[in-house]
Amino acid sequence: MSVLKEGYPFIFPPLAAGLGLVIIPRLAGLEAAVFYYILPALGIVLVFFALFCLFFFRDPAITISTGENHVLSPCNGTVIEVRKEENETIIRIFLSVFNVHLQRSPVKGKLTNLEYKKGRFLMAFNPLAHSLNEQNIFTIENEHGRFTVSQVAGFLARRCVSWVKTGDQLKQGDKIGCIKFGSQVDICLPKSVGTALRSGETVRAGITIIGEIP
Repeated sequence: MSVLKEGYPFIFPPLAAGLGLVIIPRLAGLEAAVFYYILPALGIVLVFFALFCLFFFRDPAITISTGENHVLSPCNGTVIEVRKEENETIIRIFLSVFNVHLQRSPVKGKLTNLEYKKGRFLMAFNPLAHSLNEQNIFTIENEHGRFTVSQVAGFLARRCVSWVKTGDQLKQGDKIGCIKFGSQVDICLPKSVGTALRSGETVRAGITIIGEIP
């Protein structure tokens, strides 16, 4: 299992500092309480934080569920809403801090637009989060229509990262970006695409089939 490079600043500096605070006072023979108990305790906290970030920014190997008529989940998480509009179906997925946090292209196609939208940092379950929060919006087009994937920042997730650019040709399951520290991902499907997905279901990026193209 590999680790996303976006996680390096959250993993290696705290790990090094934490190990230093645990080991150095003892190697130096410092017996004052602040050196022998307090600093090592802080060091242990930093080590545990680094290990959590190592887990959070993991990038496990997977087998993509490729299929010409399949729409794959763009992220790992739990479905919080499936709403059918006049011209599209909107699926909102919540990412907890325990989910893998990279996003993948749900279909093959051309990235025709990548829009950054500045905004707020409301909690992911707030019904206004999808419209008011900071986000990156990926528009992918192919012969079946237009698909959009939105990385939505949240209360803890203060940074949405894109790894692709407008004009890129994407394959189904290609990595397109990540969100730091939990939030929400929305996907909009053309009206013609059917889905049996329901709120409360768990999905996995590049693996779970969330829609069928007729």
